[in-house]
Amino acid sequence: MSDAAGSTEAERRAKAERLREEGVDPFPRSFPGRTGIGEILAAHDPEELGEGEHSEHSYRIAGRVTGRRGHGKTAFFDVRDVSGTIQAYARVDSLGEEAFERIENLDIGDIVGVDGDLYVTKRGQLALEVREATLLAKALRDPPDLFHGISDPDTRYRQRELDLMANEGSREVFKLRARLLAAIREHMNERGYLELETPILQRLTGGAAARPFKTHHHALDRHLFLRIATELYLKRAIVGGFEDVYELGKFFRNEGMSPQHNPEFTMLEWFVSGVDYNGVMAFAEALVAGVVERVMGTTKVRYDGQEIDFATPWKRITLREALLEETGADITELSRDEMAELAGADAQPDDDWAALADTLQGKLIEPKLTQPTFVYDLPLDIWPLVKPVREYPERLGEAFDGIVAGMEITGGGTDINDPVEQRRRFVEQRERLESGAEENPHAHDEEFVRALEYGMLTASGCGLGVDRLMMVLSDSKTLRDVILFPSMREKPADD
Repeated sequence: MSDAAGSTEAERRAKAERLREEGVDPFPRSFPGRTGIGEILAAHDPEELGEGEHSEHSYRIAGRVTGRRGHGKTAFFDVRDVSGTIQAYARVDSLGEEAFERIENLDIGDIVGVDGDLYVTKRGQLALEVREATLLAKALRDPPDLFHGISDPDTRYRQRELDLMANEGSREVFKLRARLLAAIREHMNERGYLELETPILQRLTGGAAARPFKTHHHALDRHLFLRIATELYLKRAIVGGFEDVYELGKFFRNEGMSPQHNPEFTMLEWFVSGVDYNGVMAFAEALVAGVVERVMGTTKVRYDGQEIDFATPWKRITLREALLEETGADITELSRDEMAELAGADAQPDDDWAALADTLQGKLIEPKLTQPTFVYDLPLDIWPLVKPVREYPERLGEAFDGIVAGMEITGGGTDINDPVEQRRRFVEQRERLESGAEENPHAHDEEFVRALEYGMLTASGCGLGVDRLMMVLSDSKTLRDVILFPSMREKPADD
């Protein structure tokens, strides 16, 4: 197969070997002193400069050859770096036969360095007249179509480097993601929050109900788990004397994959000291609205054909109120079997009242919530780290989910700081496992309970799913579009 420049992959490799025979390294070690192409384009107005040479403006650039054309003793090629694309042109009468021939032998996809003077073409475009061109990396494989891009999703996700090479939209998504992560840290740091780092390899899982990944530490000769949350360690740091803390990093949950679920994901977890879940809800909505405005320039974005406004305050509704509006039934007055009737085919034989309430939330409430909304006062038994709602202490906990575009992007609650209560709740959850009502309970982390016995300042915690927020900001339909190298199933072997 040949590329737009007419070279097969075998010919590309032969060109590299010929350069080596001539004493030219096709993969040199350095090319310092470059200027970004975007910086050049932003610095000059072609109309003000006027057509022709402008040797008073000299630049050194480096980038990938994305297009090339030849006209006798003149060669034109487009060079693209992360910031932009500019045309370069070379003339045999100014470079000499040998240097010009090497430029003619460039292939689409090669990485090249160019030293040249600014030039304005007849079409009023900025270009560089080449004084010297240096091959920086010979592309030995044919690149993807750099003009039309890659549309096959399997190729885009499995070979993200080709997706980034060919699709400007993908490059922009991950630039946006980088700005989002920076904005989150800026927002937290500006408010005096301290970023901590807790273990990724943990002796016990905790902080969320999820199946963990398991590994073995040979030196310690014991099993460890990749973290599913940072909550218990952050709270132990609060016991130690810190107050407002956060961690932004990778989390791992060994569960199914879908457009909204990836086994490895990025999340922010934080604690607001001295407040209950109302206070952390207020912080969460201000955080999301603030970082969205910082990176997008507005709190309003388009997602799946609809305008979503992250501006505060977000709508708040209790799960009880939401289901009362939807079904006419007050879930706090229903038995487990009556809840199962409401859930219908989605009810599982082992589901208890709390699991069914959670199912109803996911089935009847969340899909209808497009604008940012907090659904709060959630089933207590699936939130074993939060305090109960005073009016319904046996069934509901002071917990919330923040829903946007039908997806949960944030959630948290008023954290238990009574060690006796926390131990009791852990034991109850273990009993739920034994009854079959819960598949993946929190382990009974006695070290955490012991830490609470030293006393912990009242605090409320929250998590923010960065990947799902990125889906909304970039108008993406799947997490694979916003995770640089997403988890993929094994590709079937060729027949």
